[in-house]
Amino acid sequence: MRPRNAENRDLPPGMVRRKRPRKNGKVWVGYYYKDSTGKEIPLGGDLSKARLKWAELEAKEKPADLTMMKGIFDRYVRDVIPKKGERTQKDNLAELKQLRPTFDSAPIDSITPASIAGYRDARTAKVRANREIALLSHIFNMAREWGLTERENPCQGVRKNKEVPRDYYANAVVWDAVYGMAGPELREAMDLAYLTGQRPADVIIMRSDDTEGDYFLVTQGKTGQKLRILMRTEAGENSLGKLVREITERNVRHPSKYLLINKYGKRMTKGMLRLRWDKAREKAQKNALDQGDPMLAAKIGGFQFRDIRPKAASEIVDIGDASLLLGHTKQDITKRVYRRIGATAKPTK
Repeated sequence: MRPRNAENRDLPPGMVRRKRPRKNGKVWVGYYYKDSTGKEIPLGGDLSKARLKWAELEAKEKPADLTMMKGIFDRYVRDVIPKKGERTQKDNLAELKQLRPTFDSAPIDSITPASIAGYRDARTAKVRANREIALLSHIFNMAREWGLTERENPCQGVRKNKEVPRDYYANAVVWDAVYGMAGPELREAMDLAYLTGQRPADVIIMRSDDTEGDYFLVTQGKTGQKLRILMRTEAGENSLGKLVREITERNVRHPSKYLLINKYGKRMTKGMLRLRWDKAREKAQKNALDQGDPMLAAKIGGFQFRDIRPKAASEIVDIGDASLLLGHTKQDITKRVYRRIGATAKPTK
Protein backbone atom coordinates (compact mmCIF):
# COMPACT_ATOMS: atom_id res chain seq x y z
CA MET A 1 0.00 0.00 0.00
CA ARG A 2 1.27 3.44 -0.93
CA PRO A 3 2.07 5.47 2.23
CA ARG A 4 -0.19 8.48 2.83
CA ASN A 5 1.06 11.93 2.04
CA ALA A 6 2.37 13.62 5.19
CA GLU A 7 -0.05 16.45 4.46
CA ASN A 8 -3.00 14.13 5.06
CA ARG A 9 -1.81 11.88 7.87
CA ASP A 10 -4.08 13.58 10.41
CA LEU A 11 -7.16 12.90 8.26
CA PRO A 12 -9.40 9.80 8.18
CA PRO A 13 -8.74 7.24 5.39
CA GLY A 14 -10.05 8.43 2.06
CA MET A 15 -10.01 12.12 2.96
CA VAL A 16 -7.51 14.54 1.41
CA ARG A 17 -6.65 18.15 2.03
CA ARG A 18 -6.20 20.60 -0.86
CA LYS A 19 -4.52 23.99 -0.56
CA ARG A 20 -4.45 26.86 -3.00
CA PRO A 21 -2.78 30.26 -2.53
CA ARG A 22 -4.99 33.29 -3.16
CA LYS A 23 -4.08 36.68 -4.58
CA ASN A 24 -4.47 38.34 -1.17
CA GLY A 25 -1.73 36.10 0.23
CA LYS A 26 -4.05 33.81 2.19
CA VAL A 27 -4.20 30.08 1.56
CA TRP A 28 -7.51 28.41 0.72
CA VAL A 29 -7.99 25.00 2.33
CA GLY A 30 -10.58 22.45 1.26
CA TYR A 31 -11.27 18.81 2.14
CA TYR A 32 -12.33 16.04 -0.26
CA TYR A 33 -13.44 12.43 -0.02
CA LYS A 34 -12.03 9.96 -2.54
CA ASP A 35 -14.54 7.25 -3.36
CA SER A 36 -13.73 3.78 -4.73
CA THR A 37 -13.52 5.14 -8.29
CA GLY A 38 -11.06 7.86 -7.32
CA LYS A 39 -13.65 10.62 -7.72
CA GLU A 40 -13.18 13.46 -5.21
CA ILE A 41 -16.32 14.62 -3.39
CA PRO A 42 -16.01 18.10 -1.82
CA LEU A 43 -16.50 18.17 1.95
CA GLY A 44 -16.00 21.91 2.55
CA GLY A 45 -13.36 23.92 4.33
CA ASP A 46 -14.30 23.20 7.95
CA LEU A 47 -12.43 20.13 9.20
CA SER A 48 -15.04 19.20 11.81
CA LYS A 49 -17.88 19.32 9.28
CA ALA A 50 -15.72 17.51 6.73
CA ARG A 51 -15.11 14.66 9.20
CA LEU A 52 -18.85 14.38 9.83
CA LYS A 53 -19.57 14.15 6.10
CA TRP A 54 -16.77 11.60 5.76
CA ALA A 55 -18.42 9.50 8.49
CA GLU A 56 -21.73 9.61 6.59
CA LEU A 57 -20.08 8.59 3.31
CA GLU A 58 -18.20 5.77 5.02
CA ALA A 59 -21.37 4.76 6.91
CA LYS A 60 -19.47 5.02 10.18
CA GLU A 61 -20.23 6.56 13.56
CA LYS A 62 -19.41 10.23 14.06
CA PRO A 63 -15.83 10.68 15.29
CA ALA A 64 -15.97 10.42 19.08
CA ASP A 65 -13.95 13.56 19.76
CA LEU A 66 -16.51 15.67 17.86
CA THR A 67 -19.44 14.42 19.93
CA MET A 68 -17.78 14.75 23.35
CA MET A 69 -18.73 17.95 25.17
CA LYS A 70 -15.07 18.98 25.44
CA GLY A 71 -14.76 19.13 21.65
CA ILE A 72 -18.09 20.92 21.35
CA PHE A 73 -17.08 23.46 24.02
CA ASP A 74 -13.77 24.01 22.20
CA ARG A 75 -15.55 24.62 18.91
CA TYR A 76 -18.00 27.02 20.56
CA VAL A 77 -15.07 28.98 21.99
CA ARG A 78 -13.42 29.07 18.56
CA ASP A 79 -16.39 29.78 16.31
CA VAL A 80 -19.14 31.44 18.35
CA ILE A 81 -17.79 33.38 21.33
CA PRO A 82 -15.48 35.69 19.29
CA LYS A 83 -18.56 37.06 17.49
CA LYS A 84 -20.11 38.27 20.75
CA GLY A 85 -19.58 41.53 22.62
CA GLU A 86 -16.50 41.94 24.79
CA ARG A 87 -18.37 41.69 28.10
CA THR A 88 -20.42 38.68 26.90
CA GLN A 89 -17.23 36.92 25.77
CA LYS A 90 -15.74 37.37 29.22
CA ASP A 91 -18.92 36.11 30.91
CA ASN A 92 -19.21 33.09 28.59
CA LEU A 93 -15.62 32.02 29.22
CA ALA A 94 -16.17 32.27 32.99
CA GLU A 95 -19.38 30.23 32.65
CA LEU A 96 -17.61 27.58 30.57
CA LYS A 97 -14.95 27.33 33.25
CA GLN A 98 -17.70 26.22 35.64
CA LEU A 99 -19.39 23.87 33.16
CA ARG A 100 -16.30 22.02 31.92
CA PRO A 101 -15.43 19.97 35.06
CA THR A 102 -18.91 18.44 35.02
CA PHE A 103 -19.57 18.03 31.30
CA ASP A 104 -16.22 17.95 29.45
CA SER A 105 -15.91 14.16 29.44
CA ALA A 106 -19.58 13.46 28.65
CA PRO A 107 -20.85 12.44 25.19
CA ILE A 108 -23.47 14.97 24.11
CA ASP A 109 -26.15 12.30 23.71
CA SER A 110 -25.66 11.12 27.29
CA ILE A 111 -26.77 14.42 28.83
CA THR A 112 -30.36 14.46 30.07
CA PRO A 113 -32.63 17.04 31.75
CA ALA A 114 -31.88 15.22 35.01
CA SER A 115 -28.14 15.87 34.44
CA ILE A 116 -28.83 19.58 33.99
CA ALA A 117 -31.05 19.70 37.08
CA GLY A 118 -28.36 17.94 39.08
CA TYR A 119 -25.81 20.53 38.01
CA ARG A 120 -28.23 23.33 38.95
CA ASP A 121 -28.83 21.91 42.42
CA ALA A 122 -25.12 21.31 43.09
CA ARG A 123 -24.13 24.93 42.33
CA THR A 124 -24.04 27.19 45.36
CA ALA A 125 -24.09 30.33 43.19
CA LYS A 126 -27.73 30.01 42.16
CA VAL A 127 -27.97 33.04 39.87
CA ARG A 128 -24.72 32.16 38.11
CA ALA A 129 -26.05 28.62 37.64
CA ASN A 130 -28.96 30.07 35.64
CA ARG A 131 -26.56 31.90 33.33
CA GLU A 132 -24.43 28.78 32.91
CA ILE A 133 -27.44 26.64 31.99
CA ALA A 134 -28.58 29.31 29.51
CA LEU A 135 -25.15 29.15 27.85
CA LEU A 136 -25.23 25.36 27.85
CA SER A 137 -28.63 25.51 26.14
CA HIS A 138 -27.22 27.69 23.36
CA ILE A 139 -24.27 25.34 22.96
CA PHE A 140 -26.68 22.41 22.52
CA ASN A 141 -28.61 24.35 19.88
CA MET A 142 -25.38 25.09 18.01
CA ALA A 143 -24.36 21.42 18.25
CA ARG A 144 -27.67 20.49 16.62
CA GLU A 145 -26.94 22.95 13.80
CA TRP A 146 -23.48 21.45 13.41
CA GLY A 147 -25.00 17.98 13.03
CA LEU A 148 -23.36 16.64 16.20
CA THR A 149 -26.64 15.49 17.75
CA GLU A 150 -30.23 14.95 16.73
CA ARG A 151 -31.61 14.86 20.26
CA GLU A 152 -33.81 17.55 21.79
CA ASN A 153 -32.05 20.19 23.84
CA PRO A 154 -31.96 18.71 27.39
CA CYS A 155 -31.95 22.19 28.93
CA GLN A 156 -35.47 22.87 27.67
CA GLY A 157 -38.02 22.66 30.46
CA VAL A 158 -35.44 22.48 33.26
CA ARG A 159 -36.56 24.78 36.05
CA LYS A 160 -34.30 27.76 36.74
CA ASN A 161 -33.38 28.99 40.21
CA LYS A 162 -35.57 31.83 41.40
CA GLU A 163 -33.95 35.23 40.90
CA VAL A 164 -34.75 38.41 42.78
CA PRO A 165 -33.65 41.48 40.75
CA ARG A 166 -31.54 44.03 42.59
CA ASP A 167 -33.90 46.73 43.85
CA TYR A 168 -31.49 49.34 45.24
CA TYR A 169 -32.55 52.89 44.40
CA ALA A 170 -30.24 55.83 44.99
CA ASN A 171 -32.48 58.74 45.95
CA ALA A 172 -31.42 62.38 45.80
CA VAL A 173 -29.99 62.35 49.33
CA VAL A 174 -27.72 59.39 48.63
CA TRP A 175 -26.74 60.75 45.20
CA ASP A 176 -25.86 64.19 46.60
CA ALA A 177 -23.86 62.65 49.45
CA VAL A 178 -21.55 60.73 47.07
CA TYR A 179 -21.56 63.43 44.39
CA GLY A 180 -20.48 66.00 46.96
CA MET A 181 -17.40 63.95 47.85
CA ALA A 182 -16.47 63.12 44.25
CA GLY A 183 -13.69 64.78 42.29
CA PRO A 184 -14.37 66.44 38.91
CA GLU A 185 -13.61 63.28 36.89
CA LEU A 186 -16.00 61.12 38.92
CA ARG A 187 -18.73 63.77 38.84
CA GLU A 188 -18.53 63.86 35.06
CA ALA A 189 -18.68 60.06 34.94
CA MET A 190 -21.76 60.06 37.17
CA ASP A 191 -23.45 62.74 35.06
CA LEU A 192 -22.67 60.92 31.81
CA ALA A 193 -23.97 57.64 33.22
CA TYR A 194 -27.17 59.29 34.46
CA LEU A 195 -27.96 61.37 31.39
CA THR A 196 -27.26 58.56 28.91
CA GLY A 197 -28.54 55.65 31.03
CA GLN A 198 -25.68 53.45 29.85
CA ARG A 199 -23.63 50.73 31.54
CA PRO A 200 -20.34 51.69 33.26
CA ALA A 201 -18.27 49.87 30.62
CA ASP A 202 -19.91 51.95 27.88
CA VAL A 203 -19.63 55.22 29.80
CA ILE A 204 -15.86 55.09 30.27
CA ILE A 205 -15.22 54.68 26.51
CA MET A 206 -17.42 57.59 25.39
CA ARG A 207 -15.57 60.01 23.12
CA SER A 208 -15.94 63.59 21.99
CA ASP A 209 -16.23 62.37 18.38
CA ASP A 210 -19.22 60.14 19.22
CA THR A 211 -21.42 62.97 17.99
CA GLU A 212 -23.39 63.45 14.80
CA GLY A 213 -25.31 66.69 14.47
CA ASP A 214 -27.74 66.91 17.36
CA TYR A 215 -27.09 63.35 18.53
CA PHE A 216 -24.67 61.51 20.79
CA LEU A 217 -23.98 58.05 19.35
CA VAL A 218 -23.72 54.96 21.55
CA THR A 219 -22.99 51.35 20.64
CA GLN A 220 -23.60 49.15 23.65
CA GLY A 221 -20.73 46.75 24.26
CA LYS A 222 -22.87 44.00 25.76
CA THR A 223 -25.61 43.83 23.12
CA GLY A 224 -24.24 45.75 20.15
CA GLN A 225 -27.39 47.91 20.29
CA LYS A 226 -26.94 51.30 18.59
CA LEU A 227 -28.53 54.44 20.05
CA ARG A 228 -28.78 58.10 19.08
CA ILE A 229 -29.33 60.25 22.16
CA LEU A 230 -30.54 63.80 21.58
CA MET A 231 -28.21 66.58 22.71
CA ARG A 232 -30.27 69.46 21.29
CA THR A 233 -33.93 70.19 20.74
CA GLU A 234 -35.79 73.11 19.21
CA ALA A 235 -35.43 74.85 22.57
CA GLY A 236 -31.64 74.54 22.34
CA GLU A 237 -28.91 72.51 24.07
CA ASN A 238 -30.12 69.99 26.67
CA SER A 239 -28.26 68.76 29.76
CA LEU A 240 -26.35 66.06 27.87
CA GLY A 241 -25.35 68.45 25.09
CA LYS A 242 -24.11 70.98 27.64
CA LEU A 243 -22.14 68.32 29.52
CA VAL A 244 -20.47 66.90 26.39
CA ARG A 245 -19.59 70.40 25.16
CA GLU A 246 -18.09 71.45 28.50
CA ILE A 247 -16.01 68.27 28.83
CA THR A 248 -14.81 68.56 25.22
CA GLU A 249 -13.80 72.21 25.70
CA ARG A 250 -11.94 71.37 28.91
CA ASN A 251 -10.11 68.45 27.28
CA VAL A 252 -9.04 70.35 24.17
CA ARG A 253 -5.47 70.71 25.43
CA HIS A 254 -5.11 66.91 25.59
CA PRO A 255 -4.76 64.69 22.50
CA SER A 256 -7.13 62.05 23.84
CA LYS A 257 -10.63 61.99 22.35
CA TYR A 258 -12.11 60.19 25.36
CA LEU A 259 -14.48 62.30 27.44
CA LEU A 260 -13.42 60.87 30.79
CA ILE A 261 -9.72 61.54 31.32
CA ASN A 262 -7.60 62.45 34.32
CA LYS A 263 -5.58 65.62 34.74
CA TYR A 264 -2.69 64.05 32.84
CA GLY A 265 -4.83 63.27 29.81
CA LYS A 266 -5.03 59.52 30.45
CA ARG A 267 -8.45 58.00 29.78
CA MET A 268 -10.48 56.64 32.66
CA THR A 269 -10.13 52.89 33.08
CA LYS A 270 -12.43 50.54 34.98
CA GLY A 271 -9.90 50.40 37.81
CA MET A 272 -9.57 54.19 37.97
CA LEU A 273 -13.34 54.59 38.10
CA ARG A 274 -13.66 51.98 40.84
CA LEU A 275 -10.92 53.60 42.94
CA ARG A 276 -12.48 57.08 42.69
CA TRP A 277 -15.94 55.70 43.40
CA ASP A 278 -14.87 53.76 46.48
CA LYS A 279 -13.04 56.78 47.93
CA ALA A 280 -15.98 59.15 47.39
CA ARG A 281 -18.47 56.67 48.83
CA GLU A 282 -16.30 56.02 51.90
CA LYS A 283 -16.02 59.76 52.55
CA ALA A 284 -19.78 60.18 52.19
CA GLN A 285 -20.38 57.28 54.60
CA LYS A 286 -18.00 58.73 57.18
CA ASN A 287 -19.66 62.12 56.89
CA ALA A 288 -23.09 60.57 57.50
CA LEU A 289 -21.78 58.68 60.55
CA ASP A 290 -20.13 61.85 61.90
CA GLN A 291 -23.54 63.53 61.64
CA GLY A 292 -25.11 60.71 63.63
CA ASP A 293 -27.07 59.14 60.77
CA PRO A 294 -26.11 55.44 60.54
CA MET A 295 -29.15 54.61 58.38
CA LEU A 296 -28.03 57.07 55.71
CA ALA A 297 -24.47 55.71 55.98
CA ALA A 298 -25.79 52.20 55.33
CA LYS A 299 -27.74 53.38 52.29
CA ILE A 300 -24.67 55.13 50.94
CA GLY A 301 -22.61 51.97 51.50
CA GLY A 302 -24.97 50.02 49.25
CA PHE A 303 -24.74 52.52 46.37
CA GLN A 304 -22.81 51.09 43.41
CA PHE A 305 -21.91 52.91 40.20
CA ARG A 306 -24.02 50.41 38.24
CA ASP A 307 -27.08 51.67 40.19
CA ILE A 308 -26.95 54.92 38.20
CA ARG A 309 -28.43 53.18 35.14
CA PRO A 310 -31.58 52.00 36.97
CA LYS A 311 -31.79 55.38 38.71
CA ALA A 312 -32.03 56.99 35.28
CA ALA A 313 -34.64 54.43 34.18
CA SER A 314 -36.66 55.00 37.34
CA GLU A 315 -36.73 58.79 37.05
CA ILE A 316 -37.89 58.98 33.42
CA VAL A 317 -41.68 59.32 33.59
CA ASP A 318 -42.54 57.47 30.40
CA ILE A 319 -41.44 53.82 30.52
CA GLY A 320 -41.24 53.76 26.71
CA ASP A 321 -38.67 56.57 26.78
CA ALA A 322 -36.76 54.80 29.56
CA SER A 323 -36.70 51.55 27.60
CA LEU A 324 -35.43 53.32 24.49
CA LEU A 325 -32.63 55.06 26.40
CA LEU A 326 -31.48 51.82 28.02
CA GLY A 327 -31.50 50.05 24.64
CA HIS A 328 -34.08 47.43 25.64
CA THR A 329 -36.15 45.76 22.94
CA LYS A 330 -38.83 44.86 25.50
CA GLN A 331 -40.29 47.28 28.04
CA ASP A 332 -40.84 44.36 30.42
CA ILE A 333 -37.10 44.19 31.15
CA THR A 334 -37.02 47.90 31.96
CA LYS A 335 -40.06 47.61 34.20
CA ARG A 336 -39.08 44.40 35.98
CA VAL A 337 -35.34 45.02 36.51
CA TYR A 338 -34.60 48.73 36.18
CA ARG A 339 -37.65 50.64 37.44
CA ARG A 340 -36.94 50.74 41.15
CA ILE A 341 -39.51 53.19 42.46
CA GLY A 342 -43.19 52.57 42.88
CA ALA A 343 -46.07 54.05 40.95
CA THR A 344 -47.04 57.67 41.66
CA ALA A 345 -50.18 57.82 43.79
CA LYS A 346 -52.28 60.60 45.32
CA PRO A 347 -53.08 60.76 49.03
CA THR A 348 -56.57 60.07 50.36
CA LYS A 349 -57.22 63.79 50.85
